[in-house]
Amino acid sequence: MSDAKPIAGAELLDGLPPLLNPSYKLIEEASSGGGSPMISGRTEIIAHLGYPTESFTAPMIYNPWFAHHGIDAVVVPMGVRAEDYAAFLRPLFSLSNIRGALVTMPHKVTTAGLLDLVSVAVEVAGSCNAIVRRPDGSLHGDIFDGVGFTRAARRKGFEFAGADCLVVGAGGVGSAIAAAIAVENPGSIALFDIRERAAALAARLRRHYPGLSVVLADNDAAGYHLVVNATPLGMASGDPFPFEPERIEAGAFVGDVVLGAQMSPLLQAAARRGCRYLIGTDMLFEQIPAYLEFFGYGSATSEELRALAQISY
Repeated sequence: MSDAKPIAGAELLDGLPPLLNPSYKLIEEASSGGGSPMISGRTEIIAHLGYPTESFTAPMIYNPWFAHHGIDAVVVPMGVRAEDYAAFLRPLFSLSNIRGALVTMPHKVTTAGLLDLVSVAVEVAGSCNAIVRRPDGSLHGDIFDGVGFTRAARRKGFEFAGADCLVVGAGGVGSAIAAAIAVENPGSIALFDIRERAAALAARLRRHYPGLSVVLADNDAAGYHLVVNATPLGMASGDPFPFEPERIEAGAFVGDVVLGAQMSPLLQAAARRGCRYLIGTDMLFEQIPAYLEFFGYGSATSEELRALAQISY
């Protein structure tokens, strides 16, 4: 895929899961503390790279947190078309006051091949959504979609160790989630998607985690402790489901990466079976602390980020 070297153990997203644009509303002022950051000559830049930028919400989550904590940094949306991206990335990081970048569509796959070092999670997922510049000038990449999912699931009480997991969808988000689950010592990971895509993800997982049981499966959710919908299916009433909710084990944990504050029809059906569940915004707000740690800005909680954010889902 690229000449970049994996960073062993660095399996740690992008401000947004890439499946769908979110539905959100602006808030006139941050709900507590802070306010708009004052940009100074010492301000560090975190670029938010993608195209188009109109749906970007990361600046309205990160920047109020920076301001609240007196951190002289700012997330800046930068609209870069796909045909310009490869030539743009390295010159961008020649700026003296840039620390890193959030990367979103359509650049995640391209980014993985443009960096000096990447994490194992990037190698498995085949895409990258976070870049940090190290003191020697080298560019290191990671991906946090999957970590946001596993953090949110653990917060809701799910134990990955020994669990049999089904991931439906082996695209960018599904691959990142599978990579994050792999480090949690699950009992097995089953993958369902277009066969070629699922098989390629399975091969990458086996290469990096030779002791892990990885199988290609159908989308029958019966018998699994964890079932993940990493597709756009099941979002709206009348949409086909990615798997039959009636086949989910009562008491299983169900995750849906469709971004929104409301339960999707799929999750509503799972809840009626007694399943625990995770919605898309749970995943989003657990990703961002991982990003902040990656960039070296310390720790945050999802509750604090939600309280300070200048958007409401």
